[in-house]
Amino acid sequence: MSIIRVSNLSKTYASGFSALKSVDLEIRRGEIFALLGPNGAGKTTLISIICGLVNPTSGSVLADGHDIIKDYRAARARIGLVPQELTTDAFETVSATVSFSRGLFGLPRNPAHVERVLKDLSLWDKRDNRIMTLSGGMKRRVLIAKALAHEPQILFLDEPTAGVDVELRQDMWKLVRRLRDDGVTIILTTHYIEEAEEMADRIGVISKGEIILVEDKAELMRKLGKKQLSLSLQEPLAALPVGLAAYDLALAAEGEELVYTYDTKAERTGITALLQDLATAGIRFRDLRTSQSSLEDIFVSLVRERH
Repeated sequence: MSIIRVSNLSKTYASGFSALKSVDLEIRRGEIFALLGPNGAGKTTLISIICGLVNPTSGSVLADGHDIIKDYRAARARIGLVPQELTTDAFETVSATVSFSRGLFGLPRNPAHVERVLKDLSLWDKRDNRIMTLSGGMKRRVLIAKALAHEPQILFLDEPTAGVDVELRQDMWKLVRRLRDDGVTIILTTHYIEEAEEMADRIGVISKGEIILVEDKAELMRKLGKKQLSLSLQEPLAALPVGLAAYDLALAAEGEELVYTYDTKAERTGITALLQDLATAGIRFRDLRTSQSSLEDIFVSLVRERH
């Protein structure tokens, strides 16, 4: 069941720059969806349109069944947005600004909800502090608290942990998991691909304004993740023996290492046959280890293919 449906969405700015090109995207209710892409790929434009901050040139967006343009108030009330920029009213206290954000959506005061959000974000002891006195990391926490003040069903986190300390990053992901457990749908953009690898249920990759892939994370890793077997040789090789040409082999470390890349989906990895053929060729090794490509490797290769 989709909670967000983006159909044929395009955005061309007055300068002629085409930021989004016929984007179709469905985000499932209750999932954590990571949107990955290089700088300038269109991530923030896409989020800004879904959140009603930027008007599309063409196409439509439904948020929990409500059209973001025709039924703006109902659609926007379901969405919380944590933007990249730290724009917070410097003279207000933490508690006042979070309560005010709730009021903006026409909701009655709920001190218990505000208290819970502030405690979850380790802001409770700072509730009476003016925002101007807080560190950058604490200001980022306030932005998250403001986004959660009106109990949204959809939460956008645009580069939420860029430039924040490790402690805040861990706090934030704990909170994200708990929100997901409470049924909140979370969409995040991130530069930290290991974050997406750890957190996301599904991953979308955007490049030059086009969605080039949407895939379950586990399936993406299975389909595109390469495994490698590295063999440390007893004697360096100047070149690969002709008899091993059938294998996907490469020499590394000035001939002291042999790297075999194999398909994780294949019925047979070919490792047993390779080791037998190495023995026949008189090639001895001291040590062997396997490694698997990370989501970052996959992402880099996908984007490179498109450029």
